Amino acid sequence: MIFETQKLYTRALEKNDEIAFFELMSNPNVMNPIPQKPFNKNESLTKLTELISLEKTTTTKIWCMCEKGHNNLIGICGVLKNDENEDEIAYRIIEKYWGKGYGTEIAKGLIDYCFNQMKSELISADVCIDNIKSIKILDKFFTVQKVFFNIEDNCIDRRYILRKENWKNSCLQ
Repeated sequence: MIFETQKLYTRALEKNDEIAFFELMSNPNVMNPIPQKPFNKNESLTKLTELISLEKTTTTKIWCMCEKGHNNLIGICGVLKNDENEDEIAYRIIEKYWGKGYGTEIAKGLIDYCFNQMKSELISADVCIDNIKSIKILDKFFTVQKVFFNIEDNCIDRRYILRKENWKNSCLQ
């Protein structure tokens, strides 16, 4: 286990996550707001294999998200470096698990992990301005730093930031 929240825990991705990972990555309702095209089976398996290998070779860490009491993948989350070398949180949840508060819960868990385990002083999150569900989550914790054109995803993104001292202060209220 990497970290846990009230209802969720994270663990390393595994080859046997292949079916649920494909359910996540092939769903246009999940992928379009990012925006990315849905993956076919081969693309999904290639991406899963790549993410598993990243755990050992880079600072990018993408983990499996599970409901407590179960070992099946309900989404992925993690920490990577953005284009300014800041720690950036990321998460993606299988559609049938939407509406349960898991996005907010995993965002809080990632924030705590970054500040307490990784000793980050500042974290960020980038989101396409059309991804309304993620914007609602990020607006709860972060401050908008800038809006910019994301060449890689061919969309307009909003970058959110959160400083450790602001997180500590918000937790005291």
